[in-house]
Amino acid sequence: MSPLVLASGSPQRRAILETLAVEHRVHVPDVEEGTEGDPVRVAVQNAVLKARAVAAREPVGTFVLGSDTVIVDASDGVERAVGKPADADGAAGMLRRWSGAEHRVASAAAVVRSAGRGEEPSTLLAEADTTLVRFRVLTADDVEWYVGTGEWRERAGGYAIQLRGSLLVEGIEGDWWTVVGLPVALLARRTPYLLR
Repeated sequence: MSPLVLASGSPQRRAILETLAVEHRVHVPDVEEGTEGDPVRVAVQNAVLKARAVAAREPVGTFVLGSDTVIVDASDGVERAVGKPADADGAAGMLRRWSGAEHRVASAAAVVRSAGRGEEPSTLLAEADTTLVRFRVLTADDVEWYVGTGEWRERAGGYAIQLRGSLLVEGIEGDWWTVVGLPVALLARRTPYLLR
């Protein structure tokens, strides 16, 4: 089987595949991601969009993996996606929102197999996994320190659980890799041949 193609520019997703010793190469898609609607459904649609865009440029039979991660905030009773903070003040605001509370992280995976010219690629997987994340109560010093690390940059929700952001988290329920950015447990259940 030819190497898996990762349809993502995310260094976290590439690092996950490298950690799991999955042979792959990267092809960054040029697509405009959706943002409106149910957060989990949007993540799945974005993952499919990325995978199909890359599959259209790959040789026939190539397996392409697209993914998208969103933070699902329901603190005001309505589920909405939280993206990446625009600046340090935005990151601090997100951390204060998570302090002493729970939120869900949804990572979607889409596996597409490229087809011949003029044919539609086949979608083998288009699902999301969610993990509950509980933050400990953060002091003003905690927030100032973490924002000062700069890890919040380009991170949905304003933190990186695989780095120093782990010091802010009290616990999780679900797949840790989902929070990092790729639903490994879901892929292992549904498409194990891609990870071997």
